[in-house]
Amino acid sequence: MVVLKVLDQITFIVCLLSAAAIVSRQLESLSFTGFLSIRMKFSNFLILLLLAGIWYALLHLFDLYHSRRFESWKTDIIDVIHASTVCTLVLFVLTIILDIAIAKPLFFFFFWFSLTIVTISLRIILRIVLEFFRRQGLYVTYALIVGTNSRAVEFAHSIENKLELGYRIIGFVDNDWPGLINFRDSGYPLVANFNDLPAYLRTHVIDEVFIDLPLNTFYRQVSEIVFHCLEQGIMVRFLSDSFYLLRNLHMARSKFEQFNEHLVISVTNGFMGDLPLVAKRVFDFIAALVLIVILSPLFLLAAFLIKLTSPGPIFFLQERLGFNKRLFKMIKFRTMIAGAEKHQQDLKMFNEASGPVFKIKNDPRVTSVGKILRKTSLDELPQLINVLTGEMSLVGPRPLPVQDYQGFNEDWQRRRFSVKPGITCLWQIMGRSSLSFDEWMKLDMQYIDQWSFWLDIKILFLTLPAVLKEKGAY
Repeated sequence: MVVLKVLDQITFIVCLLSAAAIVSRQLESLSFTGFLSIRMKFSNFLILLLLAGIWYALLHLFDLYHSRRFESWKTDIIDVIHASTVCTLVLFVLTIILDIAIAKPLFFFFFWFSLTIVTISLRIILRIVLEFFRRQGLYVTYALIVGTNSRAVEFAHSIENKLELGYRIIGFVDNDWPGLINFRDSGYPLVANFNDLPAYLRTHVIDEVFIDLPLNTFYRQVSEIVFHCLEQGIMVRFLSDSFYLLRNLHMARSKFEQFNEHLVISVTNGFMGDLPLVAKRVFDFIAALVLIVILSPLFLLAAFLIKLTSPGPIFFLQERLGFNKRLFKMIKFRTMIAGAEKHQQDLKMFNEASGPVFKIKNDPRVTSVGKILRKTSLDELPQLINVLTGEMSLVGPRPLPVQDYQGFNEDWQRRRFSVKPGITCLWQIMGRSSLSFDEWMKLDMQYIDQWSFWLDIKILFLTLPAVLKEKGAY
């Protein structure tokens, strides 16, 4: 979303200056060069900032920075026209109050027209790019549907048939009732009942849960389902009137969308919408690519020293849990003897970490070069490859091995999987290995709840000093 916000501001400034350039040529007393020199005055600069802030606020007001997955491109066009029209009216009022010479009909028309067209184009291009990737099977969203009535089944067919939405229905959840006889002809599996749903969420990759139940009958069950989903960081979407339920969900964010004839109410306590994730992904990809090029000499030196001093592979690949518990192979420089994982059980009694994680300060399996790589955190550099492939982010909760995840005993801890894992996070800069497991998990929750682009930048800048002060990473 940060990328889109920046582009919107650039668009606003370019459209404003272009409109001024056209009008200034028609004014004998004001050349375009003269116009630019006027804009360099501090007071006029403040006016420009004020207008840019108004444009930003209007785009937020018309919900153009939130997920619009179920809304048509026509809705985007209408909302952009509303925002640009209001912005032009505000600009008109300001030019009258400040008695600005370029306040001519041509100026306002060109500004409104260019701002509207470019802003609409940016959003249509973004939609086309996202839909293309989803049709190719990328950025797939795995969903469960709670409720097995005919409307829920019809909705499942509708969203799966629209490949550009990128949905895959894993199955349905419901208790036994007479309508299950008809449901079994739908071809969808019944994967759990209400009581088994929390356990199913813990062990499967689920991005979203759709609920289509009569709330006057199933209010208690729906409340419990929503609680379990939000506790694990899984988005919930309703296909029915749920206003009075939402009033009780103080920790959640909600949004209303229309899909065909269905009103969809989305509830989450993680990052809301596709745009923030796309912007974060673009930044991650560019930054990781640049860092790999710049740090390539360090890559080569580390690889050479590992191969020179210890038999075995250069890289250590370990299966870890990523976004919504998707498994992936995390890449690190090998810092231990080959086959070190086979000896972990023998050293279990020496584990110094709390909770389900395993860590020994002076692990006998670590090689001489490995100690240096761990102390400087250079063993983490190959994870930039995981960032390039989209399995990780530069900033996010550290990815955990499957064995450690199996030791989780609190569902609130599982909400850390609602975002992509990262190379660094708050844990890295606020104590690292000295923190207990519960403190580590709470910092992950804090990151998710307070996430912003600037928080990511701050964490990245503070990571290096933290690495120099602390010992090793996980």
